[in-house]
Amino acid sequence: MSGSERPVVGLTTYLERAQQGVWDVQAAFLPKVYFEAVYRAGGIPVLLPPQPVDPQIALTVLGTLDGLIITGGKDVDPARYGQEPHPTTDEPRRDRDAWEDALLSGAIAQGVPFLGICRGLQVLNVTRGGSLIQHLPDVVGSNRYNAGGGVFTVNEVGIDAGSRLAELVREETIGVKSYHHQAVDELGDGLVVTARSDDGVVQAVELPDHPFGVAVQWHPEEDAVEDARLFAGLVEAARQYRATRGAA
Repeated sequence: MSGSERPVVGLTTYLERAQQGVWDVQAAFLPKVYFEAVYRAGGIPVLLPPQPVDPQIALTVLGTLDGLIITGGKDVDPARYGQEPHPTTDEPRRDRDAWEDALLSGAIAQGVPFLGICRGLQVLNVTRGGSLIQHLPDVVGSNRYNAGGGVFTVNEVGIDAGSRLAELVREETIGVKSYHHQAVDELGDGLVVTARSDDGVVQAVELPDHPFGVAVQWHPEEDAVEDARLFAGLVEAARQYRATRGAA
């Protein structure tokens, strides 16, 4: 596939302290599995580090993209949905929260295809006015979704028939790789739940009126075979968006 046929997909990144050689500085980074998954699916991955933002900056960035992925990472600041932090909630990354909120809001307004992954689902829900369960073990009584130590757990997820997600995976249930201690509580405006685990925890949401607005609570980038379908779906939607934009 030539470069001209590949849509450009932006992926948000971490901004954390990182050490390399003699340098110990703030740095933007993203695990390789994310952008490898986009490239294998036929896209051109471009990294989008947190930065000062306003709506116009977000729209300028989106004007260079055909698709958007809001990636995993630290917890969303509870102040964004009107709560005090739980003792287990991460220190807020307010710059990343604001950046991703602006990008998502712009993508929704402009019809840019997007995929949210883990934190990305939570950002989407909060952007749409929803709230989060800050610590799932308090609700479900176990650490089934977050074993800690960088170890992903596998959980069965039931997918709603007729959803975009069902079209992508073509199965009623799938095993997914989980690493999260938070989840959707009150659902954001316009979103619909399209997958849950057996204890009722929301595992996927969609924005039905959007060309491709899908977010999952698990980590598809960690399963290059099964969950490649999600990246393929986003890249195909991004390709169609690119063609439509070019025609216009």
